Amino acid sequence: MQTPHEILADLWALVGGEPAALDAVTLTGEEPQLPSSFRVAVAAQASVAAAGLAAAHVWKLRSGQSQDVAVDMRHAVVECRSERHLRVDGRPPPPTWDAIAGIYKTRDQRFVRLHTNFRHHRDAVCTVLNCKPERDDVQAALMQWDAEAFETAAYAAGGVVAMMRSHEEWSALPHAKALAELPLVSIEKIGEAAPKPWPKGDRPLAGLRVLDLSRVIAGPVAGRTLAVHGADVLLISGPDLPAIPWLTIDTGRGKLSSFVELKSEQGRDAFRGLLAQADIVSQGYRPKSIAALGFSPEDAAKINPGIISVSLSAYGHAGPWAERRGFDSLVQTSTGFNHAEGQAAGVEGPKELPAQMLDHATGYLMAFGAMMAKARQSREGGSWHVRVSLAQTGRWLWNLGRVADGFTTEDLKGETVMPFIEEIPSGFGPLRSVKHSAVLSKTPAFWARPAMQLGSHPPQWPALT
Repeated sequence: MQTPHEILADLWALVGGEPAALDAVTLTGEEPQLPSSFRVAVAAQASVAAAGLAAAHVWKLRSGQSQDVAVDMRHAVVECRSERHLRVDGRPPPPTWDAIAGIYKTRDQRFVRLHTNFRHHRDAVCTVLNCKPERDDVQAALMQWDAEAFETAAYAAGGVVAMMRSHEEWSALPHAKALAELPLVSIEKIGEAAPKPWPKGDRPLAGLRVLDLSRVIAGPVAGRTLAVHGADVLLISGPDLPAIPWLTIDTGRGKLSSFVELKSEQGRDAFRGLLAQADIVSQGYRPKSIAALGFSPEDAAKINPGIISVSLSAYGHAGPWAERRGFDSLVQTSTGFNHAEGQAAGVEGPKELPAQMLDHATGYLMAFGAMMAKARQSREGGSWHVRVSLAQTGRWLWNLGRVADGFTTEDLKGETVMPFIEEIPSGFGPLRSVKHSAVLSKTPAFWARPAMQLGSHPPQWPALT
């Protein structure tokens, strides 16, 4: 199996990084760190290190200075479970899942997973099943359905569910074959523009403006990572958009937060103004939904030639599932991870990975792609589009190989995590949260702004210093 450094080298080569830059990277720690048959800790370390190395690369372009990058494996995997370790004024997280979310059996003795944390997704499932939102009622209704038929019907109704498949079943699908033709991170030029000069600043991304249109984990982690290296990240939400408060706090560190109603003409005008002055726009909505509002990557490139657009999807941008909604837990279920973990652990039915690893790793890969695209823009000009997906990250994680004795490993205990925790103020009270795990020798990573309530700031950019 590849070493962590070899895995990082492959990521670096994928985006055209100079091999010599890898000499400045130190990766410490050994797997396994968590009970899993997959190399989740290595995936955490490599994805965080890729983003850290990209930040160091940008700093060298801006300042001429090289610097060292170090990532400890245990710290990285703790950061990839940062939402679990967050404490607000000493309080632990509330229950993560909606009452009817989770795994159920179907008539054909298969398993399906429901994701119902957003009310409209829960309502869609209950409409298809014609039942009340109670676990026993949902289970009874699902015994009238075969798994794949329910999966198809629920998606058609606007729900978000997944049938559990083995990796072999997944790999035989036309969509999996389409994904196999795509790179883990794609960076393509989508328009002409002059190179943009770097602004002044003493951090890798200082003076760069990032619009963050994302929710839950992967997209918000990307914005949080750009913020930790000095970018001005403006999270755009809507007053009526559902959100998961605990995740908003954890991933809101370092960001400004504004409400803009993109379904109104006034809101779209305001967003156009923000977009015209942005360097990067990162979004996790389905491609057609953002394009329907007039803000596809190609639209953004017309509004602001030279912009970097970053697009996150659940299942990738090619193949029959390209428009399918999804979350980390569902992609794990549909692509074989839950089946494989259950088998490795000796349990009947699905078993989740011990972290939302597809989400977190994808977030770091988004930030990695954004920074490397910005570096190319500074040299070559052009507008650029970066694309990543949870399913592609899953394919990468699967191909890293398996850990034979992974389930003999104990989960990380509180005292093991404490060295990676910092106490910082926020708009919610004092936070105990996980520090960023990439250590840069000349431009230390830190969040200059506290996490704040959604909509706390006006929809405008801070003045450049």
